[in-house]
Amino acid sequence: MKTSVPISLLLHHKSPALWSVGPEATVFEAIKLMAEKNIGSLLVLSDGKLEGLFTERDYARKIVLHGKSSKETRIREVFGGAVVTVKPRDSVEDCMKLMTEHRVRHLPVLVNGRVVGIVSIGDLVNWTISAQDAQIAQMEQYIAGGVSS
Repeated sequence: MKTSVPISLLLHHKSPALWSVGPEATVFEAIKLMAEKNIGSLLVLSDGKLEGLFTERDYARKIVLHGKSSKETRIREVFGGAVVTVKPRDSVEDCMKLMTEHRVRHLPVLVNGRVVGIVSIGDLVNWTISAQDAQIAQMEQYIAGGVSS
């Protein structure tokens, strides 16, 4: 199974769209955008610079559980702190390890401090399944081709 491939290859198979909010947006605006785009996190950008991520987990734990109003609370008040990031040359395996170690589900991909993509745990699982399927198909073809009648 090829999990040593760089995530740049995975990014080429994804939509290039990146969804973000600024730190002054309301949590309600962020949740609404996440629902519209069917995504689980948003980049928090300020003047094009990555400040953090806002996730569904942030919403559940920092808004709902504390009884805060999503229409009155700003993203800057609740988004996650230090962001775990990766580079395009990092492997699928590296990303899976980072996600497990840091208990995160999304990794922004940076080049020279600029966000060029984002990978989710779902992206990595789908890539791994596809790689396994391809490897199985290749082995089946090899076995079938190697059988003499």
